[in-house]
Amino acid sequence: MSTPLHALEPLDRAIIVATQGGLPLVARPYHAIAERLQIDPEDLMARMRRLQAVGVIRRLGVVPNHYAIGYKANGMSVWDVPDELVDELGEAVGGFEFVSHCYCRPRRLPQWPYNLFAMVHGKNRHEVEQQVAEIAAFLGEHARSHTVLYSTRILKKTGLRLAGQKSPE
Repeated sequence: MSTPLHALEPLDRAIIVATQGGLPLVARPYHAIAERLQIDPEDLMARMRRLQAVGVIRRLGVVPNHYAIGYKANGMSVWDVPDELVDELGEAVGGFEFVSHCYCRPRRLPQWPYNLFAMVHGKNRHEVEQQVAEIAAFLGEHARSHTVLYSTRILKKTGLRLAGQKSPE
């Protein structure tokens, strides 16, 4: 069951505001946030775990800027695989070192026959094409067709934002 945002304690709201723009790039980011909020780091972590348990925080994760770390070619490889094998094949493809995320989606026939999606990152398109070829070799006859959709721009990724609240700079 989820806690409505208006029912949050002021300290919980402060924690969300302090983390909504990302964690500080220091060795102990939660300690830095706790220091900024003048609370014990263990209290901060306990509150964040509680917020996650009740559904206010869905997940914490890394959102890398692939371009900034040298990956200029980012391609979503899409695959038409048998529906009865999509979970098994997707789990295996998601285990490839160069696949950042992999998931299944419904087909939209007749225009869109693809049901397995795997994001691949490379320094250039040639590298992405080699990686996609590795996936194709693995999938073998199960890959009835595929293509790669390349990123053309960076979309700003953001997490939870409280209305009217700005993160500290």
